[in-house]
Amino acid sequence: MKKIINQTCKVLTASALLSSVFAGTVAMAADYPNRPVKFVVPWPPGDLEDVLTRIIAEEMSKETGVPATVVNKPGGGGVLGATTVAQSRPDGSVIGSFVVDLLTTQVVGGNAPYSADSFVPVGIFLDYPFVLAVKSDAPYNTLDELADYAKSHDVSLGHFGYQATPTAITFKAADKLDFKFASDSAFDALDCSTLANGDADVINTTTQLILPCLDSKEVKLLTSFTYNRLVISPEVPTLSEAAGISQTLWNGLFVKKGTPQATIDKIASIAEQALQRPEVLKLQATTGAGVYWTNADNAKKLVEHDYKNAEELSKYVN
Repeated sequence: MKKIINQTCKVLTASALLSSVFAGTVAMAADYPNRPVKFVVPWPPGDLEDVLTRIIAEEMSKETGVPATVVNKPGGGGVLGATTVAQSRPDGSVIGSFVVDLLTTQVVGGNAPYSADSFVPVGIFLDYPFVLAVKSDAPYNTLDELADYAKSHDVSLGHFGYQATPTAITFKAADKLDFKFASDSAFDALDCSTLANGDADVINTTTQLILPCLDSKEVKLLTSFTYNRLVISPEVPTLSEAAGISQTLWNGLFVKKGTPQATIDKIASIAEQALQRPEVLKLQATTGAGVYWTNADNAKKLVEHDYKNAEELSKYVN
């Protein structure tokens, strides 16, 4: 009997300890945020994910009264910033604003010191308006015309690096249309000057980075890597239409695995609210960005789906 009582006491003690930890976690989540929050953008400032993340951070500060800031931490194709989030506390005080590559291509390629399940999604909020852009006087206006031209002329490509998903998709499109780029180079920034200076004939970039030369008609688009045609260039076909490749590029919010669900839910609620602001609607109209909200469950499914896609795409950059 004494032995049974001792065992029961041990079980009760363990249960009390677990209950105490659980209660502490719930209280901490209910009190979130109780310290300044950092949103880590693993890229230089200025592009769409940076602009939108700043709007979300502003909304969090406004709603909670706790400072929320954006920290740009570029390097290693975004891996440096993502690693910072992977090494943070699982309490929502550090939130990553991640492009698809960081949880798929970079992990598949062995370039990340973390695994895809080091993070849990809060939600995905951006369909990146990635495009193939060329100078307005280029002797081709469509992807098919580029393919024909490249079979008898040297054409150079500028991209964001071999482990960037848009790069792999671009090479896959070239393969499907039976042509090759004579040369290609990775750039930290792909903007109007890249084309104007002749550093590359074709660049794989976002509309946000080339808006000035799009507005001045110095640059034209061959295709967009988006779900739907861009509202700013509805005459330009998507890559799905032009080459039968349906994969697109997204950006979302992620926290370290183990973060309380109540904290994740609160971040999601604030982010959804922020994305309804007038400046977000204006950004969509001027850049063609697809801004929406995909909840955590669906975001997780999308990550898993695109991880498999990344395994298939890896052959185009290795």
